[in-house]
Amino acid sequence: MKSVIGVRFKQAGKIYYFDPLGLDINKNDNVIVETARGYEYGLVVGEKKTIIDDDLKHPLKPVIRVATPDDALTYRENLLKEDNAYQIGKEKIAEHKLDMKLLRVEYTFDSSKVIFYFTAEGRVDFRELVKDLAGIFRTRIELRQIGVRDEAKMLSGVASCGRELCCASWLGDFQPVSIKMAKDQNLSLNPTKISGVCGRLMCCLNYEEEVYRILKKEMPRQGERIMYKNKPAVVVDISLLKEQVKLRIDGQDDVSELVWVTNAELREPTPEPEPPKSTPRPKRRRRSRKKSK
Repeated sequence: MKSVIGVRFKQAGKIYYFDPLGLDINKNDNVIVETARGYEYGLVVGEKKTIIDDDLKHPLKPVIRVATPDDALTYRENLLKEDNAYQIGKEKIAEHKLDMKLLRVEYTFDSSKVIFYFTAEGRVDFRELVKDLAGIFRTRIELRQIGVRDEAKMLSGVASCGRELCCASWLGDFQPVSIKMAKDQNLSLNPTKISGVCGRLMCCLNYEEEVYRILKKEMPRQGERIMYKNKPAVVVDISLLKEQVKLRIDGQDDVSELVWVTNAELREPTPEPEPPKSTPRPKRRRRSRKKSK
């Protein structure tokens, strides 16, 4: 068993787990932790918990200390330096005439590395750019190319629902989204209606997918032939959220009837018709025979 705490470095960033090393750490505390790219300043987003050693995929990095007021001051100073580095980066990109778009610059907490995030249509030869930036900042420089989803998460924006993008406000990690989800939810397959500002399928298609999948298993398929009230019928339409199906019931003289019925009605057992009652035969009157004298 191992005690761990969850730490987030950005507002809607992924949660990483660290070894608290017996320190008294509570939720919403700021901590200094050791990461693969150096020391970082993060926020504890959950209470300390215990997990099984077998669930750990990699050895845990340790928590160095609970952040002090001086650490918070260093963190704010780094934010100011990032704005200045962003302007310098844009100028250098223009000087080298590189086909790339600079999005954000990040300093590690100990200023041992400066990371420049950018987007580009293809691969970019930025070796000369790195040399110029290293000469200006006198530290390690990393240029990291990201995709359109990460760009939307980094820059934020307003979605078609009128709210801030999920990926930028609270969604910690991207989940796979497929066109099959839109089909299961009977949505229009118009790309402009099911795509987000990043141009990819909207993440919110994934939120209700499990509910639709469960409902779909309990409903008949479109085109399926069933019996309804002892009459043959065909399922012509389905409303999953209402749990209703539209039936075409074949009648006499090739006349069909369209009706909406609930899935509960379809599951009700059809009552068997009562056998016809037999009419009792009238009793035959016996003729009395007179005894002959």
